[in-house]
Amino acid sequence: MGQKLLHYEVLESLGQGARSTIYKVLDPTTKQTFALKHVRRSDAKDIRFIEQMEAEFEISRTFNHKNLRRSFDLKIVKTLLLKVSEAFLVMEYFDGMPLEEGLPTDLVDVLDTFIQASEGIRAMNQMGFVHCDLKPNNILRSRHGVVKVIDFGQSCRVGTIKERIQGTPDFIAPEQVNRKPVTIQTDVYNLGATLYWAVTGRHIPTLYTVNKKGENSFLLDATIPSPVELNPICPMPVSNMILECVSTSTSKRPPDMDSIIRRLELGKHVLLKSRDPNWKPDPSIADSLTESKF
Repeated sequence: MGQKLLHYEVLESLGQGARSTIYKVLDPTTKQTFALKHVRRSDAKDIRFIEQMEAEFEISRTFNHKNLRRSFDLKIVKTLLLKVSEAFLVMEYFDGMPLEEGLPTDLVDVLDTFIQASEGIRAMNQMGFVHCDLKPNNILRSRHGVVKVIDFGQSCRVGTIKERIQGTPDFIAPEQVNRKPVTIQTDVYNLGATLYWAVTGRHIPTLYTVNKKGENSFLLDATIPSPVELNPICPMPVSNMILECVSTSTSKRPPDMDSIIRRLELGKHVLLKSRDPNWKPDPSIADSLTESKF
């Protein structure tokens, strides 16, 4: 592109957000490739986007997991009057497409994608953080099937109460809408809502979207069609797990990502077994397959 940002050479534009643009850039000194997020402040309200970038950096700089995108540097540019004018976040470059644009067509690959995403989120949760905005656009998948969770601008410590409603309407958890403390179960809900979309091609009715339409949210859980009704190929245990994930009650959701990973692994093996009766499961989960009643 011939453009430069900071000392980086811009190779291409990777996408745009509400107030940000992400570029693929090259460090001419080290010859390393990075993703560079650029936010330019155009009015007073835009300061929150820069604050989100600062929060993203503080959290993602600590990551060391193959399924989480790490950040390396943050540059804040100020005017002569010390007013913040723009910011740059230097991140790990990952050659992948968001699920919104590149969802696998094979359900086995879909389940594998969410196993990897869950492993990344598990690592975050174990560090005491909640992602708070899992959705198709924040899960990247490479052409080789490697998955990377991105965008930690809304991430925070477990137990945080947000000052305002934050999240994406079709994937947001009830406690986010009600501005209650966010927990590991918040990520469980967001992941479940995203997996529901991936399996069925539909969005679940969330508390946010139901309230927006002026509908009664009292029986919200009962209005959600099961994934297996909409996609008969979906294994029943996976369908049941997804509905548990998107329960309005946090106590009815799976307790953590470990539980989700185990059940997704079992669901994937059930699918593979149905395709090939002679197929043998991975020895590491063979006992779980035998013992599990789903």
